[in-house]
Amino acid sequence: MKRRVWLTLGAVVLGGGGVVSYAVASPSAGHGAGGQAKRPVRVYDLALTGGASGERKLARTDTRQFSLLGVSWTGAAKRLHGTAQVRTRSVGTGEWTAWHDLEAADPLEDPEAGAGARGASEPLWVGPSDGVQVQVVHQDGSTSSGLPKGLQVNLVDPGVVTDAEAKAEPAAFVVEGSPSDSASPADSQSPADSESPAESPSATESATASDSAAPSDSASASESPSATASASASASASASASASASAGTPTAPPSTVPEPPIVSRAGWGADESLSPDPSDYNADVKAVFVHHTDGTNDYTCAQSPAIVRGIYAYHTQTEHWNDIGYNFLVDKCGTIFEGRKGGVDLPVLGAHTYGWNRESAGIAVLGDYTTAGATDAALESIARLAAWKLGQYGADPAGTVKLTAGATQTNYFGTAYTSGTAYTFNRISGHRDGYNTQCPGNSLYPQLPTVRAWAAGPVQGLKVTSLSGAGLSGSTYYTKGTVTAKWSTTTPGSLISKFQVLVDGKVAATASGTATSASATLTAGSHTVAVRAVHQSGRTTTTAALTVVTDTTAPTFTTAPKLSLRTGTVSATAVPVTLGWKAADNAALKSVSLLSPTTATFGPTTTGSSRTAKPGSASTWSMKAADYAGNTRTSSPSFTPVILQETSAVRSGTWTARSSTNYLGGKSYSSASKNASLSWTFTGRSASWVVSRAATSGQAYVYVDGTKVATVDLKSATTSYRQAIWTKTWSSSAKHTVKIVVVGTSGRPTVTTDGLVYLK
Repeated sequence: MKRRVWLTLGAVVLGGGGVVSYAVASPSAGHGAGGQAKRPVRVYDLALTGGASGERKLARTDTRQFSLLGVSWTGAAKRLHGTAQVRTRSVGTGEWTAWHDLEAADPLEDPEAGAGARGASEPLWVGPSDGVQVQVVHQDGSTSSGLPKGLQVNLVDPGVVTDAEAKAEPAAFVVEGSPSDSASPADSQSPADSESPAESPSATESATASDSAAPSDSASASESPSATASASASASASASASASASAGTPTAPPSTVPEPPIVSRAGWGADESLSPDPSDYNADVKAVFVHHTDGTNDYTCAQSPAIVRGIYAYHTQTEHWNDIGYNFLVDKCGTIFEGRKGGVDLPVLGAHTYGWNRESAGIAVLGDYTTAGATDAALESIARLAAWKLGQYGADPAGTVKLTAGATQTNYFGTAYTSGTAYTFNRISGHRDGYNTQCPGNSLYPQLPTVRAWAAGPVQGLKVTSLSGAGLSGSTYYTKGTVTAKWSTTTPGSLISKFQVLVDGKVAATASGTATSASATLTAGSHTVAVRAVHQSGRTTTTAALTVVTDTTAPTFTTAPKLSLRTGTVSATAVPVTLGWKAADNAALKSVSLLSPTTATFGPTTTGSSRTAKPGSASTWSMKAADYAGNTRTSSPSFTPVILQETSAVRSGTWTARSSTNYLGGKSYSSASKNASLSWTFTGRSASWVVSRAATSGQAYVYVDGTKVATVDLKSATTSYRQAIWTKTWSSSAKHTVKIVVVGTSGRPTVTTDGLVYLK
């Protein structure tokens, strides 16, 4: 038996006659970065008494501050064939929680435990509390004779180590500097909240059928850890049957992957006086078992060191283990904490998975993952840690391994193991794979394949999300030379060694494992571009190659932008026109944009757009053609629409002047005389005749430069004014004469003209 140093012990008599014993960790023990404890770790043990048939309980009891608890009993090798439930009172709110089932722990997980080792549930983090109620019911609910002796509820105050923790304490928690401060429950129970320990729970406070743990939630009553595990000595021998620990401290082998950041025992405030014995070591680490610690997931990550201290105190002072059972602990923010002492880079013998500790390491995630999965940050840290530990011994985290059973037992899935026989396990397994427990929870356990994939590589979910500096047309990208590839993965960057941008299969750029983009410059011509991710294991994965063409030639306007007059309504401020153009590119034309006098964007095949132009002033019509590589060309011609009033025309025949605000300039000419005419002479490249239209309007001939070109009928079912009814456009600007001749249509001979518009 190894030498063991015991803590300061005491006992206080409760008002109801119960007795609580407490242990106080020495505040002068080393606490690493925290220095002396601002409040020492304390453990309070409250005995459970007989209640109804098949039950042990503790009525609602006021206590001193605690944040973690569990139930323990005499005999480390004994199983609790029943359900232990607790409820606590919050310091912050004063409210009592609902009943919470305690998860059964593996029997005598620590082969180095002393003769006083106790059987126990897993510890439960409940947060700052000052009241507790407990009930333990035998599995059949009919008798308490099957329950183990010496049942207690064990309350752990993890203490305060750092100033930051002191500031985060609830107001009701006081900083205590001496173990002489009472560590007992309150001297008497509150009449309103408490019962005599000898009384049965009231109807409103006892567990109901709906409150009780379902059989599937409680510890298995049929499975025994070993056919011969009737004493701690035999259980200890059984647990170590598969291998023997090395006689001395081994040399830490290098790993194939980097070591992740780990908070040391000093960093989380371990009191090393609780674990005075030297560490024991295995020959290597063949597998990693993942656990959850149970309890709330609502803790803040600033509380994580206190949770680890609480588990440490529970394992050493309640269960009387040699040290904390887990080799490592991980919180929901992904912080990794050193667990059992002996060196994070060494194969330290832990106490976490009954029957399999001699060839493995244990990683526990703080929290309960029965109904909610672990955070990505936690999964990432598990993957990094498992890859590093297994990498020290050349093991593939995605592979399997034969482990030799150290105990005869059955796991959660009903698989039977016989001590001394080898069985196949995943290199990264869950606690339930080796033992009959729900741990690591129904939601975390299905996440283990993700952990294995992240830990082993290659990088998962690699895809190029964009290629900036290039435009995509069909399946081909076009660039002027420099492209920036952006990518995403589902594997966290901390597990990735680097990314490489490949151009034509060769490395053109390299980025860190946490990067999400990198740039490369391409020479003229067609290329392939891909992204390769290198996992920390060395395994690689590469995206599908993209085709990228380097193009530095700007588009051209094969037909320069031009305006032509079109039909429509004319006003003193807007003349209907058509803007026309043709653009081309040697590779791939993307768009043509109108920049002024207004803005619009058109597709590569569009060659015209109906617009309006302001008459009487020159307007610059600027257009830009762009290709997919980003090359552009601009063309900016200028045009002036001019309105020639009817008064400026050369007249023949009879014309009558009319006045109305509906007419351009407020006036127009009207004639019903056959062969009456108006003619305008101008220099331009486009013209339109403007008229008024009605149901009685007649017809007119249109002559251009002396040649009859059209017969225009002005008749319309509705009356309308200032209508450009006829247009003509030439290829270039020149002097032209447009003449209008009244036809004298029978029954409707009248023609009303409102002038001529031309472009110069």
